[in-house]
Amino acid sequence: MFGKRSLSEEPANRSPAPLPASQIERHRSPPPPSASESDPSLRSDVPASEPKPRAEESKTAASSSRKSDKYYEVKNQVFAALIETIDVAQLSRMDTDHARDAIGEIVNDIITAKKILMSISEQNELLQDICNDVLGYGPLEPLLARDDIADIMVNGADTVYIEVGGKVQKTDIHFRDNSQLLHICQRIVSQVGRRVDESSPICDARLADGSRVNVIAPPLAIDGPSLTIRKFKKDKLTLDQLVKFGSITPEGSEILQIIGRVRCNVLISGGTGSGKTTLLNCLTRYIELGERVVTCEDAAELQLQQPHVVRLETRPPNIEGEGQVTMRDLVKNCLRMRPERIIVGEVRGPEAFDLLQAMNTGHDGSMGTLHANSPREALSRLESMITMGGYTLPSKTIREMIVSSVDVIVQATRLRDGSRRITHITEVLGLEGDVVTTQDLLVYEMLGEDAKGNIVGRHRTTGIGRPRFWDRARYYGEEKRLAAALDAAEKSNA
Repeated sequence: MFGKRSLSEEPANRSPAPLPASQIERHRSPPPPSASESDPSLRSDVPASEPKPRAEESKTAASSSRKSDKYYEVKNQVFAALIETIDVAQLSRMDTDHARDAIGEIVNDIITAKKILMSISEQNELLQDICNDVLGYGPLEPLLARDDIADIMVNGADTVYIEVGGKVQKTDIHFRDNSQLLHICQRIVSQVGRRVDESSPICDARLADGSRVNVIAPPLAIDGPSLTIRKFKKDKLTLDQLVKFGSITPEGSEILQIIGRVRCNVLISGGTGSGKTTLLNCLTRYIELGERVVTCEDAAELQLQQPHVVRLETRPPNIEGEGQVTMRDLVKNCLRMRPERIIVGEVRGPEAFDLLQAMNTGHDGSMGTLHANSPREALSRLESMITMGGYTLPSKTIREMIVSSVDVIVQATRLRDGSRRITHITEVLGLEGDVVTTQDLLVYEMLGEDAKGNIVGRHRTTGIGRPRFWDRARYYGEEKRLAAALDAAEKSNA
């Protein structure tokens, strides 16, 4: 036991003066890492893995009906007595498991002293809730423990939605009030040195496992703070698993592996939630272990397995409006860091110009993602982003730069049934007049839907037997493997 009494003492008859709420919150220990440990998109196609006992309990708790007002009244009484008893400074020095055990002893003592009648299961549930409030992310903990959830969307204290299997559903989870929700949002963003409050109401952050977090607080969010978490799965997805889930064919997976291996410059295009970051993580698995890789992201999400990786993250301005570090600043600085590959988590502005320059000046194999609904649209978006940067270059000059820099565009799409598919593997060939020419190596055709409303389709090749990057594949000794993959894909069309 710990607290304002000895570890061996029985509960004291009188409680010391309570600590101010601000001091309690300031000294509480950081929350434990969330249970999610994987990549963001393409994951709703994945069947839930064998649940761990704790995750199963959390899932049950999350789906149970809303607790009664009497339960929350008891919880508030116990929580207030707990705050009067514990020594917050000592609590902050403990690891999570010991802190939970110590809090459990105190809570049991308080329940006994106050003669509160509760069953063992109710008492365990109360203890779990209080530990989550003190050490973790409160009502979010049961949802973070579930590996089948792709997104958590909190629209104020009383409304929480989740995405499971590509479908959005409402939960019975709710917060005590908007103040508790805002405090949890502040706790999350403070872990990565950011803040969210009335003066800075919009914030992008991440959890300890890399899961993406967005917070928008009042006065911009009218009905209370809005929190969105794009969760990572515990088990990182691979191209082989994407084949199993039907996102790509075995032959298409082989082609993507070769593209990653032979240092093609790749753009991954797709809409929101289509699986761009997951696919980027999958492709980076085929980077040679000895290569020096520098990643640039707004919020660090990529999970590269190579030993020689430098991870960079943008920084928002401080309260005085100074100190901002943009994505373009990071990409420009990359060029001075002797990278062999540059990976940009998301290209969304004038940094597109610097990335194209890097791709064309000895950093072969660089990759990035951008929002677009087709490979052709991705090229237009790239040109628009360069123009937005204030460059007064002729359109043809920009397109020549794009053609000489980008080798392959991989299109990821989230279909209306919630499944994710890689719908195009497209090469950028060259320029005919003012038009960029491309050719599809692999495309996905939708054929209809089954009785359950699931999309039925197939991947087919376009008959290209010698891609533009054939010479590059031969340079790396992969031409036979590439030819075999293309032949197998052609046969599968029959």
